[in-house]
Amino acid sequence: MEAKLDPKLPLLQNADVKDKVVLIRVDHNVIEDGKIEDTFRIDQTIGTIYNIVERGGRPILMTHVGRPKDPKTGEIKTDRSSAVDPVVEYIQNKLHTKLVVPDLKATETKGIGTLDDTLKEAIKDLKDKKIGGIYLPNTRWFSGEESAGPERDALAKQMAGIADIYVNDAFGSWQPHVSTADITKYLPSFAGFLMQKEIYNLSRVLEPQRPFIAVVAGAKFNTKIGPISQMYPKVDKLILGGVMYNAYLCAKYGIEIKGIDAKDVDAAKKLVEMDAKAGKVLEMPLIIESDTMDGKKPGQFRTRNVKELPKGTKLNYVLDVAPENFEVPQIKNALATAKTVFVNAVMGFSPHFIDGSKALYSAIGQNQDAMKLFGGGDTLQELKNNCPGQYLKALDDPNYYFFTGGGTVLKAIEEGSPYGLEPVKLLMNNGGKKPK
Repeated sequence: MEAKLDPKLPLLQNADVKDKVVLIRVDHNVIEDGKIEDTFRIDQTIGTIYNIVERGGRPILMTHVGRPKDPKTGEIKTDRSSAVDPVVEYIQNKLHTKLVVPDLKATETKGIGTLDDTLKEAIKDLKDKKIGGIYLPNTRWFSGEESAGPERDALAKQMAGIADIYVNDAFGSWQPHVSTADITKYLPSFAGFLMQKEIYNLSRVLEPQRPFIAVVAGAKFNTKIGPISQMYPKVDKLILGGVMYNAYLCAKYGIEIKGIDAKDVDAAKKLVEMDAKAGKVLEMPLIIESDTMDGKKPGQFRTRNVKELPKGTKLNYVLDVAPENFEVPQIKNALATAKTVFVNAVMGFSPHFIDGSKALYSAIGQNQDAMKLFGGGDTLQELKNNCPGQYLKALDDPNYYFFTGGGTVLKAIEEGSPYGLEPVKLLMNNGGKKPK
């Protein structure tokens, strides 16, 4: 793996962690309403944690959970819905160890201001091996984590003050916050094993074996036009899904689909123009129109062929593509002969309109030779829920890779390199050395 990583990236395996307190930033943002949705992201970081402990390091973990900060008022809610407790319980049961979550003081509206003396006793117990590790409260509970004022730098210095080494294993958290970026200014910093693996597999998307097919979907086209514009020259074929595909159909065929914003249609026109010459978009002509978004109700949904619709046609909600599309020779052959397939897409509106996604994943799975890279929590969850046999088989198949952060992958594609992401860039600037 190391041969395909930039030599400037400082790697955990080269760090001396023996008898050192190691502060590890992970992406365990897997909690919804106080419960773990899926343990996949947690499980992918176990190797980093184990390696540090096995080599004599003493771990302090931290992650963000949800968005407890109100963007309008700036108030931070520190309640159970965004607490790390479920993750801590899961790790304790999996590794048969004890983790302590320090009870740091929080104000009613501004969150946690400082790392107070409550942490000192826990760190002493950690060094004395009375506990297996410490798990800090949700990083977004700290008032300085996302701020731009002096409290930001104060938090970075306080976090650095509790550890000897910093390890970033949170590839899915590409935003440059204190816990992912600023702390590299004060501690020797290294990339964890998951971070390394994600960057390595990104090279398979950025420099793919051909033919290369990308399958991309999203709730808004205008936020995806950047990565799509960067990806388009690299792909041999492009499949769109969800709202993005609906916007594309509106832009190309002059139809109207209920719920599709005019801004998305305008953004999609750029792709229509790009594709007029190259013809890379694999269109799914059979779409599922529904009169309601409240479920798949008998008599209230139907299959329409977009190529048979007159210009100006007004459709109700289009919530899926028909599975029959994947039997069309052009689409079927493209998926069957691809050497690399990148999937960051749910084709339909879950949980009721899932047939398009199931047919897509099945068609991709039938190609035994292709490298299949899945990005995004929604994509992975859809595969797991609707194609459980394929999902379980894929976990042990070297021709599959599941990214832990789909948004980060798209951001890296837009940048043209994972090394342009601010947290990664700062790791490389630090070089695993103590800043002067």
